[in-house]
Amino acid sequence: MSVKTILVSQPKPETEKSPYFDLAEKYKLKIDFRPFINVEGVSTREFREQKIDLTSQTAVILTSKTAVDHFFRIAEETRFKVPDAMKYFCMSEAVAFYLQKYVVYRKRKIFYGRQNIGDLVDVLKKHKTERFLLPCSDILRANIPDTLDEHNISFSKLILYRTVAADLSDLEDVKYDVLVFFSPSGIESLLKNFPDFKQNGTKIAAFGPTTANAVKQNNLRLDIHAPMPQAPSMTMAIEQFIKDANKENGKKK
Repeated sequence: MSVKTILVSQPKPETEKSPYFDLAEKYKLKIDFRPFINVEGVSTREFREQKIDLTSQTAVILTSKTAVDHFFRIAEETRFKVPDAMKYFCMSEAVAFYLQKYVVYRKRKIFYGRQNIGDLVDVLKKHKTERFLLPCSDILRANIPDTLDEHNISFSKLILYRTVAADLSDLEDVKYDVLVFFSPSGIESLLKNFPDFKQNGTKIAAFGPTTANAVKQNNLRLDIHAPMPQAPSMTMAIEQFIKDANKENGKKK
């Protein structure tokens, strides 16, 4: 099957230099972007029900830009002045730089890993006396708290936002050759919006093991998976699939 249309379940990239645009141009593809999930912040009442005292926390573990936004949102809504001495431990350099939206970067103690919680363990262990706060969503990946527990890093989990299915009703009659997912929530949203969804010839691409498992657990066929050794990014995995499909089509001709 040749690939001509792709729907990526994420917002459209803000920069023109996205590899998706390069892929579209190279293979003459129509690539659309549409978030399958929305993020909603918890209310101040829901925050207070968790009984976590922000004034007693000395460090924050930030797993995403969304976590950054909602940590500072709830601080503002509850009139908590984040102390200058607060330490920030970020999952990646991109998350660390995003902090500049809220703090004077060069005046803060900010640490970051390469991309996952395992990268942060060594530096977290060096600061074990800190009282760590973990702002997160209602569907926090289990490997994050599990890794912290495994290394005896004490932390307080604080749910500050939740993911909900977006309304995709306008896509009901729109067909794509490939659907691209980055979280189990995206798969849930697809099936919530279209409970009678039949995959048939549609190819499903999934990024990460938890997303891939969600595809299989919902009795869908996983056609494209990243990251893989030969395709560390989703665009590379899609390109490899297109190349293989073109070869097959060439043989049939």
